[in-house]
Amino acid sequence: MKSSSISPERALQIILAPQISEKATLIAEKDNQIVFRVLPSADKNEIKAAVEYLWKSQKIEVTKVQISNVKGRQKRFGRYMGRRANWKKAYVGIKKGQEINFSEIIKGED
Repeated sequence: MKSSSISPERALQIILAPQISEKATLIAEKDNQIVFRVLPSADKNEIKAAVEYLWKSQKIEVTKVQISNVKGRQKRFGRYMGRRANWKKAYVGIKKGQEINFSEIIKGED
């Protein structure tokens, strides 16, 4: 996967939030992968470039990116059926021995 240059604005838009769950924690410990909610229009190269840009002070090196589209669930609101929005998550593998510190993120200054 070739890392492409990415604008700081786009990098901040792509990564929405880390996905925190039992499964995500297990994957992080076992496979050294971090799970993120990402923009539905983002592709693998953009996600890789965004992660490496946002945590470049920690010299994070992304080894692989896997993407999964999650369908929104149907929910009942009173007597009406509604639907949650579809979203995309990315499993980002980082180099062995590295760890992302979420408090140290680049906020667009450069």
